[in-house]
Amino acid sequence: MMRNSHAVPAQEVAGRGKSGPRIAVIHEWLEKHAGSEQVLEQILLCYPTADVFVVADFMPENKRGFLKGHNVRASFIQKLPFARRHFRKFLGLMPLAVEQFDLTGYDLVISSHHAVAKGVITGPDQLHVSYVHSPMRYAWDLQARYLEERGLGWGGLGLYTRWLLHRLRNWDARSAAGVDLFVANSRYIARRVQKAWRREAIVLNPPVSVDKFRLSLDREDFYLVVSRFVPYKRIDLIAAAFSKMPDRRLVIVGEGEGDAAIRAAAAGCPNIEIRKPVRIDELVSLMGRARAFVFAAAEDFGIVMAEAQACGTPVIAYGVGGACDIVIGEDATDPTGLLFAEQTAEAIVAAVRRFEQNRHRIHAETCRANAMRFSEEAFRRRFMEIVDEAVAARAGQPSAPADRIPMMRGTEAVMADHPDALRRHGLKDQVA
Repeated sequence: MMRNSHAVPAQEVAGRGKSGPRIAVIHEWLEKHAGSEQVLEQILLCYPTADVFVVADFMPENKRGFLKGHNVRASFIQKLPFARRHFRKFLGLMPLAVEQFDLTGYDLVISSHHAVAKGVITGPDQLHVSYVHSPMRYAWDLQARYLEERGLGWGGLGLYTRWLLHRLRNWDARSAAGVDLFVANSRYIARRVQKAWRREAIVLNPPVSVDKFRLSLDREDFYLVVSRFVPYKRIDLIAAAFSKMPDRRLVIVGEGEGDAAIRAAAAGCPNIEIRKPVRIDELVSLMGRARAFVFAAAEDFGIVMAEAQACGTPVIAYGVGGACDIVIGEDATDPTGLLFAEQTAEAIVAAVRRFEQNRHRIHAETCRANAMRFSEEAFRRRFMEIVDEAVAARAGQPSAPADRIPMMRGTEAVMADHPDALRRHGLKDQVA
């Protein structure tokens, strides 16, 4: 493992003891193992000889196992004063930082992007594939919410922040031209890529550790929410909705800055229980026993919904963002949940009542089969297919034959395990 090793020329590192294409993977930063790190982990399993470049690397030693010994090279931001605790405050320097990575020794560059990673500089003979978690949210359509949540008005700090976001937008749009192929994590993000950068993107949903979540057929009389307590998750709306349904029990699991608002919405409601985060075995048990999982956020994807489906649990979700990729709605022959159209307590109440009337149509086995579309194996296989097709197209050759792709427990195995359920609701073509 190499940290802070940017003094070593990239050409030397890229060619050191390796055969075949030389590959660099660009990731924003390493601090904790969250959704984007799960994607990074799967990409590194696809390309075990790749080197990793990050803006900053403060991942604790006991959390680094997913990197599996890959070289990690950090930018100059790693060495700036107070960077360990406040590296995000150097956001204005991050475009400059990623542009300093010397990638001239690499044939293939893969960026895992939600802020600046796609802005690395590549040459005409290098292929750059960018997996996009989202365009820079706070610089584009979510700027107003970002400023409001931080109380940034039109004072000195507010004006500076607006100027900085303006500069970042200009750089973000310009740097998109250096990417050869965009891969978006949902149809929602593909639309944001088109809006912000005027580029098309292939959609590949992120990997979900579905094997950690077992199928359960036993349901109990409660609805479940599992989430960080942050304002945009709108858990307060779910609590307000169930305060209007005293005959329906709600269990909320999580913690965070929005705790007070959620508890205020649930005040005086004995049917609403709020719990601190639980161990993974308890989480699986709760998901497997819940009557349905409720989700009210407009999320880029929303892995927790796919995890609930992996337990065989129906999902009631706000029909914006990744929920539309995950949940098969009530209009389908074999639904796995339902979507509601407005982010209001009243809409959630109506959705729960509609679910109660139609839940006999939703089968746990169908929910589980639906979740298998998002398995880690299926992600790895499809990601490598996309990259191989891009490499072949660049070389003017037919797509890579299947025997060039490492055999993993992927799409065929998913189909073998769940062929009937997948075919019933038209998923065969999506998985294959």
